Amino acid sequence: MKLSNVTIKKNIKVGIDAANLRGGGGVTHLVELLRATEPDVMGIEGIIVWGGTVTLNLIDDRPWIKKCFIAELDRGLLRRTIWQRFSLSKVARQENCDVLFVPGGSYAGSFSPMVTMSRNLLPFETKELGRYGLSFSTIKLLILRCTQSYSYKHAQAVIFLTKYAFKVVSNWTGTIKGLTCVIPHGLNPRFFNPPKLQRHISNYGIANPYRIIYVSTIDQYKHQWHVIEAIDSLRKSGMHIALDLIGSYYPPALKRLKSSIAQYDPQGNWVSYLESVPFNDLHSYYSHADLGLFASSCENMPNILLETMASGLPIAASNRGPMPEILGSAGVYFDPEKPSEIARALSELINSPHLRADLSKASYDCAIKYSWHLCARKTYQFMIDVTQGYKGTT
Repeated sequence: MKLSNVTIKKNIKVGIDAANLRGGGGVTHLVELLRATEPDVMGIEGIIVWGGTVTLNLIDDRPWIKKCFIAELDRGLLRRTIWQRFSLSKVARQENCDVLFVPGGSYAGSFSPMVTMSRNLLPFETKELGRYGLSFSTIKLLILRCTQSYSYKHAQAVIFLTKYAFKVVSNWTGTIKGLTCVIPHGLNPRFFNPPKLQRHISNYGIANPYRIIYVSTIDQYKHQWHVIEAIDSLRKSGMHIALDLIGSYYPPALKRLKSSIAQYDPQGNWVSYLESVPFNDLHSYYSHADLGLFASSCENMPNILLETMASGLPIAASNRGPMPEILGSAGVYFDPEKPSEIARALSELINSPHLRADLSKASYDCAIKYSWHLCARKTYQFMIDVTQGYKGTT
């Protein structure tokens, strides 16, 4: 659907369900969206957010935001789901909301119009889901596939973050009857750092290695172990390279990562793994790197890739999912499951300062178009379109 340019006749009141937003990209999106909101300019009368303690505490206090703490939302998934299913619609009507926004993706209540969002593609990518084998994670993802498919098919509108995500989800759900649009996330300005002067690899040595940064959860589809094997082969060819890995972990994947480090860097000379870095400090780690790498094989909207682009780094990226859609021709691509391919892409970049300079400038320029203000403006305009269309059918 193309966003309209209709004249706003009435400001709308938006209810936001944060029941299942507990951390990560979902919370970042909500916090940044609200921070970028300009009520008078964007047609917003007020916003009500229902959530748990941690999520609500991260949201800035604003006179037009009403934060509603719900005790059940500090508890387990079952309690949160019951509250969302049986109480959310009632309280949204009591607050006279014009539209209910469910960014978590799953909703089985009765409020209309409801706008939801596709955030997690793992439930819809069978090959990626299969990496978890017969496990609780697999069962959870299959349940999410069912609940989110139901939500997408019954919502009055669905927001997708990339064209790729729309294609993958609609292949499972079939035609989505509600309105749809693609609205990418934005970027915090602190990530923007103009590209550095690119030096020849001969300027690096044991004391000052060429630093590659890969920020992402240690998980089955992130392929950190293939990255380590690829860099080991380049180091054996004489390149002084170090790898910085940053991100939380899925326990079975962490075990595989540790095994890879023990095999290729048993002395801990060149692989550094930081489990947790405060999001507000993350930009400083990008600023100390020489090259950004992103080896995921399953993404919806890779915020980390956007952050790396904004950081002015040359980028080697996975050729899967939406990465080519986001990065375009401003990076060098590889098959994330083939260490030889990763090594080839890294070698191509590292051995050519001119290529690094050209691509880092191109990716930086591309990142500039991703702003939270634009995301907020498009999101609220879409909601206004939805409410006007919905009222026109009642």
